Amino acid sequence: MAPRVLVSDALSETAVDIFRRNGVEVDYMPDLGKDKEQLLAVIDKYDGLAIRSATKVTEKIIEAATNLKVIGRAGIGVDNVDIPAASRKGIIVMNTPFGNSITTAEHAIALMFAVARQLPAADASTQAGKWEKNRFMGVEITGKTLGLIGCGNIGSIVASRARGLRMRVVAYDPFLSQERADELGVEKAELDTLFEKADFITLHVPLTDKTRNVIDAAAIAKMKDGVRIINCARGGLVVEADLAEAIKSGKVAGAGFDVFEVEPAKESPLFGLPNVVCTPHLGASTTEAQENVALQVAEQMSDYLINGAVTNALNMPSISADEAPKLLPFVKLAEHLGAFAGQVTETPIQKIEIIYDGGVATMNTKALTSAAVAGLIKSQVSDVNMVSAPIMAKERGIQVSETTQGKSGVFDSYIKIVVTTERQTRSVAGTVFSDGKPRFIQIKGINLDAEIGRHMIYTTNNDVPGIIGTLGTVFGETGVNIANFQLGRDAPGGNAIALLYLDAPADEAALKKLLASGLFMQAKPLVFEVA
Repeated sequence: MAPRVLVSDALSETAVDIFRRNGVEVDYMPDLGKDKEQLLAVIDKYDGLAIRSATKVTEKIIEAATNLKVIGRAGIGVDNVDIPAASRKGIIVMNTPFGNSITTAEHAIALMFAVARQLPAADASTQAGKWEKNRFMGVEITGKTLGLIGCGNIGSIVASRARGLRMRVVAYDPFLSQERADELGVEKAELDTLFEKADFITLHVPLTDKTRNVIDAAAIAKMKDGVRIINCARGGLVVEADLAEAIKSGKVAGAGFDVFEVEPAKESPLFGLPNVVCTPHLGASTTEAQENVALQVAEQMSDYLINGAVTNALNMPSISADEAPKLLPFVKLAEHLGAFAGQVTETPIQKIEIIYDGGVATMNTKALTSAAVAGLIKSQVSDVNMVSAPIMAKERGIQVSETTQGKSGVFDSYIKIVVTTERQTRSVAGTVFSDGKPRFIQIKGINLDAEIGRHMIYTTNNDVPGIIGTLGTVFGETGVNIANFQLGRDAPGGNAIALLYLDAPADEAALKKLLASGLFMQAKPLVFEVA
């Protein structure tokens, strides 16, 4: 059955057609996002939800979305999506961070010009029949210093445009490398240094606990007299009341704001102040940008629902369409290894280390780790996947770590999981053969080569005669066929293990017979999700 997507905000017909061309059923209901109760009533029918900003995807909506796998936001901001709730439910949340980058950057530059030359006030005055030429004295942008708070995708475009205007650009961004700064032609600086040097300041960072109120009264006090401040990023980055006081006092010469602490902004301390230019969150409002993000979200959601490719996800590692065919067999292997460890571990898990050896170490290990943790937790919580697993592990106090290393043995690639509990440490390793099928290759340090089936039995015992015969007899008596059988031991007469692949589940009576024989220390039924 084809996956089904609901579009609850306005997207172009071209974007809707992309879903259809990619084999996705789509219901286009652009006004549904404004009707919470109706959305709540129908959301359980859909695998995907495509939105803009009008639809509010609350925890209540997410709880009702029993089949939802992906939420796609046509745009960059996801303030209208409860991402923690979606993550707990295992729903991927995507956005389109690059579709409106140029548009938003251009809007910031436009506001900078408008504030530098007092254009809106001059326009209003002139159209009112006045000719106040001496009233609107502006400043040149050429030769001035622009301070960028955030030099990522949008910030770097602003930097490029500003350099073209012959401005000096100083940037504060903890993630900006010196190499990238040199490439952009900007000067890296700490925030206080930026405040001291900048004639214009423009913000291009998300709203987080670290960036909230990054410009307040204390920050403004460190700035040049006559500084001008532009915000096209997010409301809440600037304390509007503090900025308003600074404009009234003359400390700040002007401001251009496209975003506000409360939106829609019906009122603000900035409204009505001299040389303050305000727009109603128009950063992404160009025909080109609106079309771009709509097309991108349709492509991304289709690619995930049809091919398993994850692009621009906010709560899961991305998996490109190119890497998916090679990566997905290892995703399944990682999940099986985690499932094995989870099913044979009976005491609370304290930590899990995942070792990637050889070629697999160069792959998208974040995605593989999420799959392994999902498999591990699934024995305790059935409703878990790669999105929700890291959160559940953290909630349970499980420490998760990764190690990558070059090829160290006979296999070109293998994954090994080491699980530590308060009582013991156990490990399991596996690889993917050329046929694309995952295999177990080591358990508890004992080598073997075991095909993975839906129903399996894992036993531990001393290496003594009678093991094979007892296993065959017991399952023969209970009418369960053994499809595959693998043994391993650490030394003659030492510790030994067996993995049996059965055609049907073993009943409790069979397991009791094995333990009653006195030959086995453990006989554990295992279940794996296989195609």
